Amino acid sequence: MPREASPRPSPRKKTPRETAASGLRTLAIDIGGSGLKALVLGPDGSPLTERQRVVTPKPATPKAVMGALTKLIKPLGAFDRVSVGFPGVVEEGVTKTAPNLHTDWQGFDLAQALSKATGRPTRVLNDAGVQGFGVIEGRGVEMVLTLGTGMGCALYVDGKYVPNLELAHHPFRHGKTYEEYVGDAALKRVGAKKWNKHVQRVLEQIQPIWNPRRIYLGGGNAKLIDFPLPKNVTVTENIAGLLGGFALWKDEPRPQ
Repeated sequence: MPREASPRPSPRKKTPRETAASGLRTLAIDIGGSGLKALVLGPDGSPLTERQRVVTPKPATPKAVMGALTKLIKPLGAFDRVSVGFPGVVEEGVTKTAPNLHTDWQGFDLAQALSKATGRPTRVLNDAGVQGFGVIEGRGVEMVLTLGTGMGCALYVDGKYVPNLELAHHPFRHGKTYEEYVGDAALKRVGAKKWNKHVQRVLEQIQPIWNPRRIYLGGGNAKLIDFPLPKNVTVTENIAGLLGGFALWKDEPRPQ
């Protein structure tokens, strides 16, 4: 089966009637450092099933994660295609980095592996990129930051995704990267009160550099934010990491 290329936003959005006519069900998977999540989306992108979640296996090798995903998606029923959010750099369905999983992910063809396992075409994108597709408005510069095991980042210009922006690994303060400053390990080390100050400093640093029209904060730890946010910053629901999977197929039909 040919490898699925990284998605490109559609030049024209389908109308609800066109989308519903396709009748396609999308299995959306979110691979995280602490949990694996999945649900099935209907022809209009809305959830058809309850979200399923299991703990990410340790060590989180490709083999272990693939085994866990097989069990995770079994009760979800039928689907026609697969969308995956992955916590690292992804190029044409191949994972290049996975700092919060395992070194064995370097060069792993996740799209091909899941296509073979499910018998369905599969597309894979960075997890913050997928989450952004679930919340962005598609106007101007928009940025997504996910606060979970690590820190994810995605950038969009007029709805077009800028792939594999790994801001998390850029130096930030006191010799630490952004991820080391606001990731889950930092939260556990310094506590929620000080961690909130760290997140606030990150936002203050990002604003004058990227000048985003909107910033969306997601990920499991975003719910812990307790300081007043700037007017252009919004905390999103974590399920956006799954709902955004529908956008990976907006340029259909495409030969498989």
